[in-house]
Amino acid sequence: MSIKISAAVAEAKGEPFQIQDLELDEPRADEVLVRIVACGVCQTDAHVWHQRLPTALPIVLGHEGSGIVERVGVAVTSLKPGDHVVLSYQACGHCQPCLKAHSPYCDHQAEVNFSGARLDGTIGVHRPAGSQAPAVRGHFFGQSSFATYALTTERNTVKVPVDMPLELLAPLGCGLQTGAGAVLNTFKMTAGETLAVFGVGAVGLAAIMAANAIAARAIIAVDVNEARLTLARELGATHTINPMEQDVGEALRAITGRGVNYVFETSGRSEMLAHALKGLATLGQIGFVAPGPHGVVELLKLSPGALVRFIIQGDAVPQLFIPELIRLYRSGRFPFDRLVRYYPFEKINEAFADSARGEVIKPILRMTS
Repeated sequence: MSIKISAAVAEAKGEPFQIQDLELDEPRADEVLVRIVACGVCQTDAHVWHQRLPTALPIVLGHEGSGIVERVGVAVTSLKPGDHVVLSYQACGHCQPCLKAHSPYCDHQAEVNFSGARLDGTIGVHRPAGSQAPAVRGHFFGQSSFATYALTTERNTVKVPVDMPLELLAPLGCGLQTGAGAVLNTFKMTAGETLAVFGVGAVGLAAIMAANAIAARAIIAVDVNEARLTLARELGATHTINPMEQDVGEALRAITGRGVNYVFETSGRSEMLAHALKGLATLGQIGFVAPGPHGVVELLKLSPGALVRFIIQGDAVPQLFIPELIRLYRSGRFPFDRLVRYYPFEKINEAFADSARGEVIKPILRMTS
């Protein structure tokens, strides 16, 4: 028997999301049915909506969901109805990277997160019987949580404390996990080291808060948006740089004396790589999450011993890392509530527009008023 749901469908490139009545299959043996309470809006959703990423449309997007478990399949052992959960990325769980606790780099990460179907090619969300509209896809990041209900698995469903507001926790499953994880998991920064963050949206600000939590010596925010640079200082940045006003590489060396230990590039602007190379210390690391289409790393300009890394999901195992972020929030060291603005589900197009204009850092959709 199908489950009736309401979902925001991206029907065609750049056209407004349409909230429609759809049907969802009952959970399979390894699946979890989650009633969605809230879902963050992420740039990855926008990239697919505008077809900058090759996921087929129409589709139900959304990959920063939070909610309450309604039902579980017979093979699910770690979750039960009534559990409060945050949803994260999907992984196969069986390939070499997954078995070595590197699930963000799953051999099947493209299929399980971006294909719009399960790994076996089936799709659990459907138009109502008799609809003449093209078939809709789902399972985006193993969830498609721009909807009132979602099908997930144990691998991307994380139990969280019931005393924490689910609507606030939603964005921990992707953007905030990515930024904080880059600092704590990928770079493994320690107290006294230095970090430059290029682009201070949600991912960049999460990195700044994480670096502040472990007492980095210098945390340098780089952006052209002065309001966001001000917020970055409030959240832990020790210095700010506006690339429109000064040479970034020279400024990084002037601040640190020898260059920064780590550069975290989140802006997706190809020209920022040259600044990163210029400002990086010996044995430093450059990590990026949104490579620009024309980004080139000139090897002869790399500092001796330097590393350049493409970071996915902050190298996080969600079942371990999301609870750690919640603990940091409770202690006051990861105040990500400063980044969010809430929207009713039916205002999804407004949320995307406000985000595109830079008026809000992390929009969160509430599925019910």
